[in-house]
Amino acid sequence: MKYLKQLKLNQLKNKTCLLRVDLNIKSPEKDAFRLRAVLPTIKFLIKNKAKIIILSHRGRPSKALSIKHQASSYTLKPFAKIISLLLRKPVHFMDFKKGFNASEISDTITRDSILLLENLRFFPEEEKNNRQFAKKLASLGDIFINDAFAVSHRENASVAAITQFLPSYAGLLLEKEIGNLDAVMKKSKKPLVVVLGGAKVSDKIGLINNFFKKADCFLIGGAMANTFFASQGLPVGESLYEPKSFSFVANLLTSDVNRLILPKDIVIYQGKILDIGPETVRKYNEIIKKAKTIIWNGPMGMFEDKRFSKGTAGIAAVIFKNKKAKIIIGGGETIASLKLTTYNLQLTTKNRNLFLSTGGGAMLEYLAGKKLPGIKLLKNNR
Repeated sequence: MKYLKQLKLNQLKNKTCLLRVDLNIKSPEKDAFRLRAVLPTIKFLIKNKAKIIILSHRGRPSKALSIKHQASSYTLKPFAKIISLLLRKPVHFMDFKKGFNASEISDTITRDSILLLENLRFFPEEEKNNRQFAKKLASLGDIFINDAFAVSHRENASVAAITQFLPSYAGLLLEKEIGNLDAVMKKSKKPLVVVLGGAKVSDKIGLINNFFKKADCFLIGGAMANTFFASQGLPVGESLYEPKSFSFVANLLTSDVNRLILPKDIVIYQGKILDIGPETVRKYNEIIKKAKTIIWNGPMGMFEDKRFSKGTAGIAAVIFKNKKAKIIIGGGETIASLKLTTYNLQLTTKNRNLFLSTGGGAMLEYLAGKKLPGIKLLKNNR
């Protein structure tokens, strides 16, 4: 695979670089973590005097929605101002009111060094990985850079098909994602502890299978735990659980019960299990303190409500205190549960052994050993 950092000034100067990033963020004003993650690659290109066209998407626009709703909920326009403030440089924004006007886009990038295009998913061809649409995008630039790990498991035109038409490179963020995830897959120190929460077992089947013999234990929480309880005939009331995952869970429990650790106590409200209890937090903490490698995906409860956030907060606190372990934390809900303001985001980056992944589904698929289209096609790019 070719990496952006291998290119020098004379290879980038005055070149137009199509930079695919992930701006699929509901509240750009609040999400300091994911917004700042895209900055190093942009700064690298600025330093090397390249022109930048930023490609991204936001949500899943539908023709069934009104134009007004689409514009307010899915537009990327607010990001132009925010990225401009973070870079302290002007960022021009271009919508698609006149359709995909390649000459207008080219004229604009000639005048301005940074251009953000509107949400590419306003075109149905984007998610269909349409080759002609990818060719149109490619006609805008000289080089393609994928820095959107979170979308690299999707066969979208601006991630996959576009690599057929331009020299293609992995951006600085994508390189970090691959390096850190490869490290825990291939060179993890023991004890290796995998902490899994969130809603679904089905999302994490691949990861569990790939790490079942590598990991010393799996600490289970969130609504995932309810599926384990229900599969054993234990009462879960009105709690969320996944009947379709019962057979998988049953096989796990018969394979190695000692490797799977379930909550000892739980927090129940109005007939629903909404958090792990204090005894479980203490038990999990003792295990996490001794770990040399930690992978965490999925909150331990309904953290959005303060009454049910203690389990997730307790697990996060002990993970952050473990300075000896290599730590990978990922998943949109998990990162959101950490409430990463600009201040404490700076604190987390001081721990070189800690990596916060921008990927949710992409991280789970990568750790499951799957070949992500956006990365596979970069490796095959000639």
